Amino acid sequence: MRRLIKNSTLTLLIFSLVLSSVDCKRKRKKAGTQEEEAGMASIVHVADPRTSPQLVRGFHTVEQNAWRWTMAKFTVLLRTPATAPQKGATLLVKFSIPDMIITKLKKVTLSSTVGAAQLAPETYDKPGAYVLAREVPASAFTADTVTADFALDKAVPPGDPDQRELGIVVSSIGLE
Repeated sequence: MRRLIKNSTLTLLIFSLVLSSVDCKRKRKKAGTQEEEAGMASIVHVADPRTSPQLVRGFHTVEQNAWRWTMAKFTVLLRTPATAPQKGATLLVKFSIPDMIITKLKKVTLSSTVGAAQLAPETYDKPGAYVLAREVPASAFTADTVTADFALDKAVPPGDPDQRELGIVVSSIGLE
């Protein structure tokens, strides 16, 4: 009888430890993914379906599971980084300009605004991969989220064979 009680007690103890371990892992996972659950990121990878609701307007569908064409005007909603209201942040846009865009338009100028802060535009006259980096002042961050608006001075209009307005090819937009 004593042996049965010892075995039962040991089994119960092991079972309790296993359950509490699983419960602790669940709690840690939830705490670590709170931002993901809220659906708001400060860096948006445009092909990631979890952040696609942050692509407010001006983006076409995902291509090659990696990027999206934009229209001439496009907007993304970004979570304000924790220290941005005190120190500001850096806007980073990773994109490319296909040869076809430069062949048809010769050059394009990309302008951006984050919150109420208008940032310096940049003109591109060669195809290739680029990273636009702009300092955003702390005054632009007055809420938990901020809107980043972008405008190209021109884009390829809808036509044959593509019926979409084509601007640039974006892979990510974010604040660091």
